[in-house]
Amino acid sequence: MTERPRSDEYAEDFESYIQLVPEGDVLETLKQQIKETASLLNSLSEEDGEYRYAPNKWSLKEVIGHMADTEWIMNYRMLSIARGETATLPGYDDEEYVKAAAFNAHSLTDLTQHYTSIRQATLSLLNTLSDEALKRRGAANNEEVTARALAFIIAGHELHHRNIIKERYLK
Repeated sequence: MTERPRSDEYAEDFESYIQLVPEGDVLETLKQQIKETASLLNSLSEEDGEYRYAPNKWSLKEVIGHMADTEWIMNYRMLSIARGETATLPGYDDEEYVKAAAFNAHSLTDLTQHYTSIRQATLSLLNTLSDEALKRRGAANNEEVTARALAFIIAGHELHHRNIIKERYLK
């Protein structure tokens, strides 16, 4: 999957994520991200997981949980669209999801393992999708998107949050 999605394959809100994805095969990027993100997170202490860089901002654990939740949702969207779903898929409120999840009650290690297992599922799903399925269009959160664009959004979302972790959470 080296062909980048065109701008008509996703909502404008996702442009910044897609632009973060390096040129080349997005599957390789997704595989490499598992190693890089897990290595970064595994180097941190449990205390680091509780850190918030400002009042009312998510803890590092909550950021990791948000990354996992978002990847689950994007995977569901990708599967649905690739299989030809015609119904508009719902949006979600990430703030409410984080509040309801109680990520701080989990260990940083467990959250990291959870996230990497979801990424493995992403790769497994992508390996089953044909070029035709990846080009299928559907709607999520009242915006048109292709299954292929969702793979790039997943990769870019992870890069976006890893950059935030490095810039704001690591002391």
